[in-house]
Amino acid sequence: MYRDIAKLVLYRNLGENSILMKLSGIFEDFDRGDCPNAELVARIYDQIKRLLDLATDYGFDTNLWHNYLAFILITNENSFSMTSEKVGANDGTVNYFAKNDFKIFKKLFDFDFSEIEEALDIDCFTIVNNYKAIGKKERMYNKNVSTKVRDISRAIEGAKDENDIFKIVTDFYKAYGVGMFGLNKAFRIVHPTNGDMQFVPINNTEDVRLDDLIGYEIQKQKIVENTEAFVAGRKANNALLFGDSGTGKSTTIKAIINEYYDQGLRMIEIYKHQFQDLSQVISQIKNRNYRFIIYMDDLSFEEFETEYKYLKAVIEGGLEIKPDNVLIYATSNRRHLIRETWTDRTDLENNNGMHKSDTMQEKLSLVNRFGVTINYSKPSQKEYFQIVVGLAEKNGIHMTEEELCAEANKWELSHGGISGRTAQQFINYLAGKQE
Repeated sequence: MYRDIAKLVLYRNLGENSILMKLSGIFEDFDRGDCPNAELVARIYDQIKRLLDLATDYGFDTNLWHNYLAFILITNENSFSMTSEKVGANDGTVNYFAKNDFKIFKKLFDFDFSEIEEALDIDCFTIVNNYKAIGKKERMYNKNVSTKVRDISRAIEGAKDENDIFKIVTDFYKAYGVGMFGLNKAFRIVHPTNGDMQFVPINNTEDVRLDDLIGYEIQKQKIVENTEAFVAGRKANNALLFGDSGTGKSTTIKAIINEYYDQGLRMIEIYKHQFQDLSQVISQIKNRNYRFIIYMDDLSFEEFETEYKYLKAVIEGGLEIKPDNVLIYATSNRRHLIRETWTDRTDLENNNGMHKSDTMQEKLSLVNRFGVTINYSKPSQKEYFQIVVGLAEKNGIHMTEEELCAEANKWELSHGGISGRTAQQFINYLAGKQE
């Protein structure tokens, strides 16, 4: 094993602490025969434990060793995988080195652990190669990654040689990309202690679709047209969804990423206190072969908050232009995003009222940088009832329309008034009462 791993070229940047490199060191010590068996067993069990933890996190099953190797291939960002991202195989000398590495991975897939198991009187490799995972709820692991890893693992199991693996892997890169951006839909950013900014996948995004949002057809059409232009590589605008609370603004954005993920759309959620990181975020994603929406939920600023100036500079006005593969989508209950007061008008120049307040201009200039603004207003009572009836049908609640509307009317009077959110809460209440 260790002799083959040492010959990796493109996929050798695995890190000394990776499971594969640790196992490589164990097998080298085993062959040399200068390490006590008890120590070798302990080291092997350490890596088996890590493999089991990884399997739990990503929902691996059947053959954990194969799943792990497939996971390496589809997550390792190197010159070959990055070049093949969303493009697939290309002619070039680098293919020689890629096929060399795939030949080694084929050997690793077919590796016989029986020698070391017999010598050390263990059977852990046999067990993980014939693994049956405990069934668990989807929210407990990354289903999106799990499905892709297991699919490509099975495909490589059936490969005859490195040429077959080359096609399997490059086809995957073309379809999904590589690394965490290839496997995941959405991300947030974190700052580890004494560390640089990092992207962290949001493993279990809500599986909501635009059809799940009843009504607001004009609003949905506007955001769809803008998004489809964006993913197609055409010109598109930053979008602001504003209006009453509970009307489906955030749901629309969540649905957008689900609808267009398979077309290369990815989403990065950023909070207001992280706006100073915007430039760094953009610098790390601008050269990737994906389309990114930077999502800002419930965006608004008080008078004393100045983070909006970072946002203004990024959207438009800085020396470095925003790349073509990045858009900003924001939701807000405020049309103008920044709280306005009557004192904003005190710096109005006394020149027959011809000059607008500088303070007002400063605050309004942010919203003006969103090329698409979409209003989500509170539904009428008739529209509210239509939403209730539609949600009831989707959730299998069998009541007459008259009964539904009567109960929905009672519910909204004591639960925040008319809105799509109130309707959903009412339906949740009814669904919870069903046996």
